[in-house]
Amino acid sequence: MHMNRRCYSLLCRLLLVWAAPHLHAAGGPAASDGPTWWKGNLHTHSLWSDGDDYPEMIVDWYQKHNYQFLALSDHNILLQGDKWIEATNNKGGSVALEKYLNRFGTNWVQFRRRKGKQEVRLNTLKDFRPIFEQPGKFLLIQSEEITDKYRLKPIHLNATNLRDFIKPQGGHSVPEVMQNDVNAVLEQHRRSGQPMFPHLNHPNFGWSVTAEDLMRVKGERFFEVYNGHPLVHNEGDEIHAGTDRIWDIILTLRLTELALEPLYALANDDAHNYHKQSFTQSNPGRGWVMVRAPRLATSDLIAAMEAGDFYASSGVRLKDVRRGADCYEIVIDPEEGVSYTTQFIGTWKGFDRASEPILDKKGMPLAVTHRYSKDIGAVLTEVKGASASYTLKGDEIYVRARITSTKLKANPYIKGEFERAWTQPLIPNR
Repeated sequence: MHMNRRCYSLLCRLLLVWAAPHLHAAGGPAASDGPTWWKGNLHTHSLWSDGDDYPEMIVDWYQKHNYQFLALSDHNILLQGDKWIEATNNKGGSVALEKYLNRFGTNWVQFRRRKGKQEVRLNTLKDFRPIFEQPGKFLLIQSEEITDKYRLKPIHLNATNLRDFIKPQGGHSVPEVMQNDVNAVLEQHRRSGQPMFPHLNHPNFGWSVTAEDLMRVKGERFFEVYNGHPLVHNEGDEIHAGTDRIWDIILTLRLTELALEPLYALANDDAHNYHKQSFTQSNPGRGWVMVRAPRLATSDLIAAMEAGDFYASSGVRLKDVRRGADCYEIVIDPEEGVSYTTQFIGTWKGFDRASEPILDKKGMPLAVTHRYSKDIGAVLTEVKGASASYTLKGDEIYVRARITSTKLKANPYIKGEFERAWTQPLIPNR
């Protein structure tokens, strides 16, 4: 039978999908016996924007490292349509291409010559989704990093499980840019009925977003308390509040003065670099979320996250998190030879509401998070060991937990980083 080259290539690609070791089985997502912890990363970049590897290679890495779900969230683009790049003159170069060919073969990788240069096609999410997805085992989520700015300040917002591309909305201030981008995601959700949510990425990247900016953004219920990129300043410095401090300020004022919903915290990789492992690179595997849901299905994962039934981690694993009416309990999945300290953190009613701006050498206010009383985000108690609990006294506005281990992170975003986990706030009578 005669077959032209294009049809032959298509047939080979389809056969490769059919024979792939992670064949996508027919039917819907598999249900578990009860709520299960699912591991995932919601912030990932590929050659579709400024990452240095092919999306299939990235997905392959996460699947092999025991993740159950992954969002590819390239800057201002969805993995759709016909996109070609120069085969070796790109961020991954010849190293990425050689690995890609070795893993997927010449029947999968597509080349063409254009204007005297060899180009390679970037496959779409629709192309490679059947190779990797397995009900109850692995799930891919279509996402976008809406990459906006106000003047010179980068403002990046991830939109998880988008149906359609959203362009940056802009605005006349940092809060307005965030609000406009959040509104665009919420409007697509309203219009389509598809579960999705926005979350603010790395507030301290470029020192762009303060607690005062973020706390007033309506409909924004998630932000990154931990991001694995080396330039995001999770810990803050002597002038800028760290992300933990920003979180406590926002929780306290949202739940009192502003009467808004609580803010939940994520940990994500923000992975860009897949070929060289270093604290100067933005590598995969640094931060993730563990979501407790009955099924590995996007709708179930989003519902659980919106209910706060998840935790963020840079290495510490938990067996259980129980947020009762008057008790908060943590059970850690311990590693041999590693010690754990759990801090229950919160703010009491009647806290000191005073705050003051931080001034420059000329006495002018800096565009940074204000200084607030130590009453906000106080350590209510500290517990050592593999289990910890806190009984509410009745006057807490919220209580959250941060677990720190004595294990140094194998591939840290900064030197000397210890593995941690963050659980979501318990809000009494809510």
